[in-house]
Amino acid sequence: MVDRNVVRRGYDELRGTYEAERAGDDRGNTILDEFLDSIATPARILDVGCGPGVPVLRKLRTEATAFGVDLSREQLNVAAANVSEAAYVQGEMTRLPLRDDACDAIIAFHSLIHVPLEDHGTAIDEFARVLRPGGRVLLSEGPDEWCGTNSDWLESGVEMQWNIAGADATRDQLRAAGFTITDEWGTAGTFADNDEQWLFVAATLEA
Repeated sequence: MVDRNVVRRGYDELRGTYEAERAGDDRGNTILDEFLDSIATPARILDVGCGPGVPVLRKLRTEATAFGVDLSREQLNVAAANVSEAAYVQGEMTRLPLRDDACDAIIAFHSLIHVPLEDHGTAIDEFARVLRPGGRVLLSEGPDEWCGTNSDWLESGVEMQWNIAGADATRDQLRAAGFTITDEWGTAGTFADNDEQWLFVAATLEA
């Protein structure tokens, strides 16, 4: 099971290294652009697990009101320097520090995968709670269930942990929370030390 303290400490220590890693996700950036183009403006957009604010918050148009939530205080500090116009708060996605119906869209890029498997459904329920009816979510997942630890992630000497629910479980959790899946993209990428396929899923909260 993922230890949240290990994840938080890892991202605190990786504040510079992870920014370069996240910014280099070309295929993910293309999918993100397509998703953002589908959001009517003005919009309130939440980046869950925002990390250094790259790429999501940096891409938002001026008409958007941007919020970033992350477990790591150090990552939030980097994000605030990168995208000063967004609002930031430290917190967990299983207990988002926002009111009901606060957002028009949520993006969770490579962040749900750091939540313990048994809490993935709770996190997606939280996405539904803070989205307005008809709001949209874009998240990334691995294709199959996988749990693992890397003691030298990004060759940094820093430990990181993952709990991947897999595509089928994620689809079921989205539907159970009241979402209708509208789009899916599969893309080749590198996860941990193995070549995998990232799955990106867009869904709309039923009105």
